[in-house]
Amino acid sequence: MTTTGDDPILAKVRKLLALAEDPAATTHEAETYTAKAAQLIADYGIDAALLAVARPGSDPVGDRVLDLDAPYAADKAELLSTIAAHLRCRAVVRTRHTVGGKQRSTHLFGHASDLERTELLYTSLLLQSATGLARAPVPPYEHKAAFRRSWLAGFRLAVGRRLAAAEIRAEDAAASRFAAAGRTSALVLADRSAQVEATMNATYPGLTTARPRTLSGSGAADGWVAGQRADLGGRPVGKTKARHLLR
Repeated sequence: MTTTGDDPILAKVRKLLALAEDPAATTHEAETYTAKAAQLIADYGIDAALLAVARPGSDPVGDRVLDLDAPYAADKAELLSTIAAHLRCRAVVRTRHTVGGKQRSTHLFGHASDLERTELLYTSLLLQSATGLARAPVPPYEHKAAFRRSWLAGFRLAVGRRLAAAEIRAEDAAASRFAAAGRTSALVLADRSAQVEATMNATYPGLTTARPRTLSGSGAADGWVAGQRADLGGRPVGKTKARHLLR
């Protein structure tokens, strides 16, 4: 298996996401680029799982820590946790109190291939959400921070729905390949998830679930629409320089 750093599929994903992140891209172009990237990321995860069936140890469980900078660090943590969960990783949000205030980070656990695709997609969606949020007008007399937090929540929920659909499509498309390897996709993926869960619990034996936040802003609907821009059914756009990436 090629390393994640030189994998041709992930290289293609990076190029697609870079096009989606470009402020000059139209809404439809960003939709199409991100749609194709999300499906490639889902397919990549399935390919890695299949390879691990044939070559045990080729995709070990690991971890990595990502710092979450202000502003909206809690919202960034929720976006990262949502992406991680749908890509078969687990996330532990850590908060440290300092003189300057709270510092947050997320400790991710997952198989190497899943950690790579989680971080790759999170980095891109963070940039795309920042662009969309900057363009979203705050209603008169509404608190700007409250609106933006609710906008980010809507964006996150839409992203989660799309990722779930992409993963299901990838699993269904690969069902016969798992059968040929003498396994079912459900059992293979459940076993991989159990390994990740065990590693996380060994690291954080007293882990608890945080209470959900209450948001008061009115931006959730606009954020949902922005999140839907990566709809997985987009058709190819007309830019010649990008056509080969969409094949």
